[in-house]
Amino acid sequence: MHKLICCYLFVIILFSCSSSESVNNQTISVEYPETYKDSSIVEDYHGNAVADPYRWLEIDTASNVKEWVKAQNEVTFDYLEQIPYRDAIKDRYEDLFNYVKLSSPSKAGDYYFFYKNDGLQNQSVLYIQKGEEGEPEVLLDPNAMSEDGTVAINLIGFSEDKKYMAYSRQDAGSDWQEIHVMEIASKKKLPDVLKWVKFSGASWKNDGFYYSRYPAPEDGTELSAANAGHSVYYHKLGTDQSEDVLVFSNPEKPKMYHFTSITEDRKYLVLYASTGTDGYETYVKDLDTPNAEFKALFSGFDNKSSVVHNIGDQFLVLTDIDAPNYRLIQVPYSDPSKENWKEILPEQKNSLENVSTGGGKLWASYLKNATTRIYRYDYDGGNERRIKLPGLGSANGFGGEEDDDHFFYSYTSFVTPNTIYKFDVASGESTEFFESQLKYNPDDYTQKQVFYTSKDGTKIPMFIVYKTDLKLDGNNPTYLYGYGGFNVSLTPYFSTSRLILLENGGVFAMPSLRGGGEFGEEWHKAGMLHNKQNVFDDFIAAAEYLINNRYTSKEKLAIAGGSNGGLLVGACMTQRPDLFAVAFPAVGVMDMLRYHKFTVGWGWVPEYGSADEEEHFENLYSYSPLHNLKPGTNYPATMITTADHDDRVVPAHSFKFGARLQECHDGDNPVILRIETDAGHGAGKPTSKIIEEEADRWSFMFYNTQSPVKYIEG
Repeated sequence: MHKLICCYLFVIILFSCSSSESVNNQTISVEYPETYKDSSIVEDYHGNAVADPYRWLEIDTASNVKEWVKAQNEVTFDYLEQIPYRDAIKDRYEDLFNYVKLSSPSKAGDYYFFYKNDGLQNQSVLYIQKGEEGEPEVLLDPNAMSEDGTVAINLIGFSEDKKYMAYSRQDAGSDWQEIHVMEIASKKKLPDVLKWVKFSGASWKNDGFYYSRYPAPEDGTELSAANAGHSVYYHKLGTDQSEDVLVFSNPEKPKMYHFTSITEDRKYLVLYASTGTDGYETYVKDLDTPNAEFKALFSGFDNKSSVVHNIGDQFLVLTDIDAPNYRLIQVPYSDPSKENWKEILPEQKNSLENVSTGGGKLWASYLKNATTRIYRYDYDGGNERRIKLPGLGSANGFGGEEDDDHFFYSYTSFVTPNTIYKFDVASGESTEFFESQLKYNPDDYTQKQVFYTSKDGTKIPMFIVYKTDLKLDGNNPTYLYGYGGFNVSLTPYFSTSRLILLENGGVFAMPSLRGGGEFGEEWHKAGMLHNKQNVFDDFIAAAEYLINNRYTSKEKLAIAGGSNGGLLVGACMTQRPDLFAVAFPAVGVMDMLRYHKFTVGWGWVPEYGSADEEEHFENLYSYSPLHNLKPGTNYPATMITTADHDDRVVPAHSFKFGARLQECHDGDNPVILRIETDAGHGAGKPTSKIIEEEADRWSFMFYNTQSPVKYIEG
């Protein structure tokens, strides 16, 4: 406690003279590493010559690339270390982050399972508890599996008799997984270990389970080579992986995903076959009929139809066929032709985000203006009842098994930390099960939703969060965050990191950009393929709204996004470098002409299109961040973040974009690359690395928006 008090006193003393609304931070000089250009690399795209002088940076295992990374990090951390309040921000964030975090418990047999983090543990620990009154015990502690806390685990399936569980292990943030098996009651780990698994669960049947994996990659290419041959196998407990039975593969089309799930009665195996991250085909196989083949329920890749549950040989399916806002239909196994479908939950004005079952009921989750609404129905779609939630935010976890009389769900909003509720199926009532102990008063903050007009006249909703007593005078540091793609819906969520911004007079803004799923499939399609520019226009219009309505100014505005959101930031800062003070493109897709040549990048072609096809090349080239940087331009202060084990959006994207940006940039604003080691695309990142990265992000933003930083204890 003495140490914390001293820290706060230090911060208060350090910034006692910084009570004005702006400061005059001195420019920190940056000398960028010299980056070799290979002018001989020129690619022909349908008669268009495109230079690629930094292609050598794609080979991230090469010694010269490793030296370049080391040199860039030296420049970056030398810059960050000169920001006077960097350590104070880190200490404050560590203090905020240090509270108990709990996941919603899930039930299997006589046991409950949940994740718990005592506060600053690098990874959450998996606990087991017998019955609701039992004593919680540690089942798996990933923190004991590595010295640096970079191992993450995840429960992925229980055996039919609930005697065994399968869990995945991921190292250093890579998407590659190992599947392990444990006997639950004895906590005994079985010798079964399955390697080269990606994007897979464990669908148990009898004494084994179905899972998806790739062939083993060549040595040295594990984190960069294009993945092909995603196939479904059956693993029998107690056998070596080499004996696993191939259940489904498509060697004629190796660049496809194949996922499986199994119905609750374990009678049907459901197979989803996809060319990428958009539409997919749906097949089912009767596991109780010897030598049965997969039967197509839905063919083609233009739509998305997923099996929710089965009632005998009738499947309840969530689909967007003839329903861009989704609906629930009943499809017979005997003849799944369209004329035999029965509508259970018709399409509504609000998007039907998810349907689950539990306790003999349907639980439908709708999005209304990007906030959750939950409704309960009988299996025939009758007896509708809206479930009262704690507020306008995001709720997850409704559903369980057929005979459950209760389950647990989580609720959060921009001003409400994640809270766990116990839900009684019969009464429909929620009771608080676990409340966050974070020392924080939600009444001090305001969250609101506004609608603004994009370039083409479309109305776009945006959430805005700030301290209630904040003066909207155009002088507030503002963090504009977006994604806009892959049918992903951004809904309200709480962030302790965001408190750093809000405590220091900042504003957080998050628009529901086209390309997302907040308003169904039409909203998604309005921001994909040849409509991708709409997403950037929506984001730019959000920035202009914040400036015009005096939340901030262009000198105080930072933009941020990760992955597809990193592409968003890269495109907007190249199209409107005058509009933003700071840019944070994180693990971004920056080379739109070659993204599909690495790991699982080919899976994004349905969303973006491919430069190999002439009809898409011109569109991709028009906004590709790497190819739209212009020499002699004063770009915003930029901190590009990536990681050496990111095998989803390979770091080459950020390396090439960073090198080109440093070459083209003309001005005093810093352009730095923060390249994390032993980390990946984001999942499984240890607490220690999260705290360091977030502290660096806020320090960089405050310093380059000339914003005062101060803290008040409590």
